[in-house]
Amino acid sequence: MKGYELKTVLLMLVALSIAGCGSLIHYKVQQGDTLYSIGWRYGKDPKQIAEWNNLKAPYIIHEGQMLRIAPPPDQANPATIEAVRSREATATVAGRQRSTGSSTPPQKSPPTSVGMGPIVWGWPAEGVLISTFSAKKLGRNGIDIGGKMGTPVRAAARGKVVYSGNGLSSYGNLLIIKHNESFLSAYAHNDRLLVKEGELVKQGQKIASMGATGSERVMLHFEIRYNGKPVDPQRYLPKR
Repeated sequence: MKGYELKTVLLMLVALSIAGCGSLIHYKVQQGDTLYSIGWRYGKDPKQIAEWNNLKAPYIIHEGQMLRIAPPPDQANPATIEAVRSREATATVAGRQRSTGSSTPPQKSPPTSVGMGPIVWGWPAEGVLISTFSAKKLGRNGIDIGGKMGTPVRAAARGKVVYSGNGLSSYGNLLIIKHNESFLSAYAHNDRLLVKEGELVKQGQKIASMGATGSERVMLHFEIRYNGKPVDPQRYLPKR
């Protein structure tokens, strides 16, 4: 069998295997949910959830509504095939580089802004850094800052509050701020929430007071997500 024929067969087998496995995943909207809190809960980009459910901005959802939180099959299969093609292309390029002695350029960090001007980041609270980000360890999607009850929690960058509540129990009293179409930040375990959904905030503005809701100690759990995926906050925060 020729090389191009083998590739075609492999791509068809991948598509058929994906189409025949798994089931559609849906979520029933609970009281207090927003599209952003649902995306945060399941590690999904809110824009993708909106697209899968034909929702238009400002993404109004209702209690009891069923939302798809995984891509439909007609979207999943082409992406899978494209991923296979991409891996083949990468392998081909890698082979050429090995033969010529060149190396693959280092992976770049995601940009800090998309379409709304540069994002100026600042530390969200004073205190001791007690836990750092790890992409390999469960529950290490951000950083933890220890402090005293009532320590001011501040917006790490300007943006719009897209969630204010306690619907994600492991996060306690939680705030989520949208900074642009790609970046979100979250502030968890607060004692008091001082801003409401839809409110615009400035970098450094006090938005909550540190607490221990959903936690065994007083601390702020802080996350940054890029297109729905956790990234290391210390790559963006200024050096201390």
